[in-house]
Formats: sequence, C-alpha cells, structure tokens
Amino acid sequence: MMMSEKCKQHVDSCRFCWMCHHICPIGNATGHERSTPRARALGISLVNREAIELSEIMDNIYECAGCMACVKECVTGWDPVMFTKEVRMQAAMEDKLPAYVNKLVDACLDCGNAYGKTAICDTLRAKIASHSEATDTLLFLGTDARYMACKQAVKAIEVLEKAGVRFTVLADEPASGAQLDFLVGALEETKEQMAKAAGIMNGYKTVVIYDPFDAKAIKQTYHEYGVELSAKAVTYTAFLAELVQSGALQAKKTDRRVVFQDPCQLSRDLEETEEARTVISAYAQLDEMLLHGKETVWAGNILMAQYMPDVIDLVAKRRLFNATSIGATAIVTASPAEYTALKNVKDSGVEILSIEDLILA
Repeated sequence: MMMSEKCKQHVDSCRFCWMCHHICPIGNATGHERSTPRARALGISLVNREAIELSEIMDNIYECAGCMACVKECVTGWDPVMFTKEVRMQAAMEDKLPAYVNKLVDACLDCGNAYGKTAICDTLRAKIASHSEATDTLLFLGTDARYMACKQAVKAIEVLEKAGVRFTVLADEPASGAQLDFLVGALEETKEQMAKAAGIMNGYKTVVIYDPFDAKAIKQTYHEYGVELSAKAVTYTAFLAELVQSGALQAKKTDRRVVFQDPCQLSRDLEETEEARTVISAYAQLDEMLLHGKETVWAGNILMAQYMPDVIDLVAKRRLFNATSIGATAIVTASPAEYTALKNVKDSGVEILSIEDLILA
C-alpha cells in the first residue's frame, strides 16, 4: 500500500502508544481493542510491512468516526485520523474498499448523498419553495437534514423565519463533499464535488451552514484542498447567537434544565463552543456534562449507522448514560446526525431536543 512518509511516521508512533486509548467513543462502545486508534495503527503498520493484506483491516479502518478525540488527547502531536483518512483514500484508489463503502460512495456520486435518496419530504419541499427568491443569505441544510432528518430541517427554516431573516434555500442544493471526504478522503471526485458546491455558494454574501459536519468541510477542509470560497461561511449556531444578541430572536428564559451535546466538529475542529451556549442559555437553565466543549464525547451519526447500526446505538446509549449520571433529563443538540442517533435510543428517560426545538417551544 502506498502511504506518505508523514503518515508512516504517525502510524509507527501510535501503534504502541496508549495515550488516547480511553477516549475513543467507538472503542468504548464495543469494548474491543481492535476498535481503538492504537490497534488501527498497529494493523496499518502490519500492512506496510506486508505481514497482512489491506483487506484484513478495512472494516476496522471504517470504525473511526473522525471525531478527533484521539488527536485532542495526544500531547505529542500524533494524528490517527490523518493516517486513517489516507488509508481510506489509498484503498479507494486500489479498488480495495469494502462493498458496503463502495455502495455509499456510488450513492454520493450518483445522488449527491450516501443514502441514495432523490426526494425530500413534502413539508420540507414546501418550506424550501417559500424561500426560493434570491437573497444575500443562503441557508445550507446539508444531506442529513434534507434526506434523513426532514422535520429538523423544517424547524431550522422556521427559526430563521421567526427572527425575520430574509434568506434563500435551494431546491437543488449541492452536496458539500463532506460525506465523500469521510468515506474516501481527498480524491479528485471529492474535490470536484466541493468545488461545485463552493461555486454555487459564492453567489451569496453569506452562507449559513446548518449541519456541523458540513460546516467543518466548508470552513476548514475546502481551504486545505485548495477549494476557493469567497462567501462568508457562518455556522447555524453562530448565526443564531447573533440573532439572540441583537434581539431579532426574542427569548423568554424558562426554569427548564438542559445539558448541551457539543458537536465535535464545532468544538474541536472549528473551536466554537460558546455560540450555542449563548442561544441555549437564553431559553433554559444550562448545566454541563462532565465532558463538554473541546472535551466532548461524540454521540453517533447517521452515515456510520448505515453500515454499523448496532455500534452507533451503543455509542448513543453511552452518551445518554453520561447525561443521566449527572441527573440530566434533557439534552439539547446542534447536529441533525447526533440528534437522530440519540433519538433512536428507546426508553432512555432523557428528552432529546434540538436548538430549534428549544426556540420554537
């Protein structure tokens, strides 16, 4: 397998190190040593030394959520997510992807989303149609919200309506490229999808990005891949915080007590932790989980649930356990993917809310 010297150095440094062993949400959920970053590095090093075949470790390569908890925890600066993404890219180039990953990649290329969806729900379609007029501000909903969390997408639009914002939503919104980047990394197909999306976004002064998964790609990865974005990119939570602070969203604070599930893309990748708290604190009493902000624990997503649903369910259950351990009865989310993963856990005893739910209530 072809691998850059930089990634080989990171692999050989991580393969016998236990520094991030305790923090991996997948490893903690499965209880399997093979699910940890250390074991992933060890497997890759064996492939590099031609001791085993790449196919023997590909399932393990796709257990990584890319949540960056391991990178944040490492005081010596090694990056398991970087070499995991490079192995995914190399496997794609060598036609050695697992069949279930090929199916998701093909759907991204054919339909613009990994789920193979070609239609959105009628309610969301009507909402989008009511904001088809060109304005300076584009609300970018993302594939998870449009195709897998339709009700939350509708609520995201309704919150901006409530604030009196003039904005546009595209009926034929392009894929951000975030899903392809997760699945196969910096291939030309990924960059082409990102460039196409950026070209459309550049027709607006401001792009408000609803999904943190897309926000990381648009605000960070585009630049890394040489994709030019001239529009001002703002996360949905940051945009809402401005609306609350300006008075455009007039909040009435209640005695309701909630905790916030920080999306790792906002808190770790984009270093945005206070904006969502500004919004939530205007509507409810905000408590904190033991691990929050940059220390947040990833709570699952929709994409990985397509090929490892039982594990994602365990990840979400563990995060709910973190909440109930401090007596929390309601979690507020800012990610349609985490909202869906947490909501899919039955009889948790914890109310799952999005920021939009809190505002519209």
